[in-house]
Amino acid sequence: MGQEINLTLFNDDHFDLFHQKLIEETQLLKELIEHKQCSELPPIAGFEIEAWLIDDNMQAAPNNVSFLQNLNDPLAFPELAKFNIELNGIPKSLTADVFSSLHKDLLATWDKSCHHAKELGNHILIIGTLPTLKPSAMTLSNMSDMNRYRVLNEQILKARGKPINLDIVGLEHLKFDHYDVMLEAATTSLQLHTQVPLNQAHHFYNASIIASAAIVASCANAPYLFGKNLWHESRIPLFEQAIETGGYGGAIHGPLKRVSFGSDYARASIMECFQENLEHFPILLPELFDDPIEKFEHLRLHNGTIWRWNRPLIGFDADNTPHIRIEHRTPSAGPTIIDSIANAAFYYGLTMNLSTEIMATDIPLPFTQAKDNFYQAARFGLDSNIVWFDDSKQNLQKLIQAELLPRARKGLQSLKTDAKDIDFYLGIIEQRIANKQTGSQWQRQFMQLPNASLQNMTQAYLEHQYSEIPVSQWEIS
Repeated sequence: MGQEINLTLFNDDHFDLFHQKLIEETQLLKELIEHKQCSELPPIAGFEIEAWLIDDNMQAAPNNVSFLQNLNDPLAFPELAKFNIELNGIPKSLTADVFSSLHKDLLATWDKSCHHAKELGNHILIIGTLPTLKPSAMTLSNMSDMNRYRVLNEQILKARGKPINLDIVGLEHLKFDHYDVMLEAATTSLQLHTQVPLNQAHHFYNASIIASAAIVASCANAPYLFGKNLWHESRIPLFEQAIETGGYGGAIHGPLKRVSFGSDYARASIMECFQENLEHFPILLPELFDDPIEKFEHLRLHNGTIWRWNRPLIGFDADNTPHIRIEHRTPSAGPTIIDSIANAAFYYGLTMNLSTEIMATDIPLPFTQAKDNFYQAARFGLDSNIVWFDDSKQNLQKLIQAELLPRARKGLQSLKTDAKDIDFYLGIIEQRIANKQTGSQWQRQFMQLPNASLQNMTQAYLEHQYSEIPVSQWEIS
């Protein structure tokens, strides 16, 4: 959801004072990191999963205010659009039976949420993009009533100085102009958080960047957008274009995009990302806080307006020691709760294994190649060919089967994850890759049926989703 703000009108003094506070907080964070005064607790896992409220016609239902009031759950929040919600998991140590525990907790929240949605005559859908979504739904009247979103909309459009030009070339071509940030609400994701010890933070961040291609392809669940068949993971170009504010000529080292794969690895410290935030990205939300500088309120708010697909975050342990989390934003939501937990297991295991290798040797892949791999995987899914560590081209499906799933298993074993959890949740990914049936593949295959429509495909998807059977086993009929 992002941090709410109190004001909606700002003047130059707000921006100037916020910038000064941001400089001070960035300097303090740098000193804490240099003096190793951030948390060294073992890895902790958490997540956010975004979802849709839809009606019986499979159309977006802008009812999140009533839904959230009735649900009254501290783990549920509004999102940008009134037809989106966010469900959060309770962070847990990344060890032992962490995945079955996360699964049990999420199912309890999910079942309660589905019950309350049905009381409103709605359903909850977890998917990367809603296949039946119409451009006419993407209006400011459907924006959640939060100051944060309205100010972001104003600031982003002011920075652009022109309409948002959506232009995505996939199997079909989608191109049109839009006049606000509501397009971002067409993307719903599973955001995986990992609190990591300070001495491992930048290595885990770099490993997460390398793992992104395999994760985005294996979790792909967003082929259809506004009636067009585009990428396996159309969320990626959609989100990048929907929130883009253009380059910044005044930046110290040249223009960077607010939604992107990032500019490079963190070479020596995770601090490099926060320094880049200060130097390259103009302030969008200049809300001023009276909290002590040690709370990093301005730094955290500013960081929340820069959407790298892998993003470092600042939080606090129970004793108020600051900690570093890496947020991985590439997976789609869904197709089921069980698939989502399996996606988390694959990500955590693979990234931990790659991080261990990086710490022992060095970064095994140029950043530019990791970036190219990511966009190839988002567009072509498991059929993509990427360049791997030995500088040879690899079919991604075969690479996942031969090397990356075994790496994920070793990574989870190094965390002392229960063998039963490893076998069960990685087994779901193994079957998905072997069958080559991701959410995107299933949707596209369904649409090849006689008389198939996006509406009846979404209806069938919803029924499968409620079954809690992994997408790899879904029938196409």
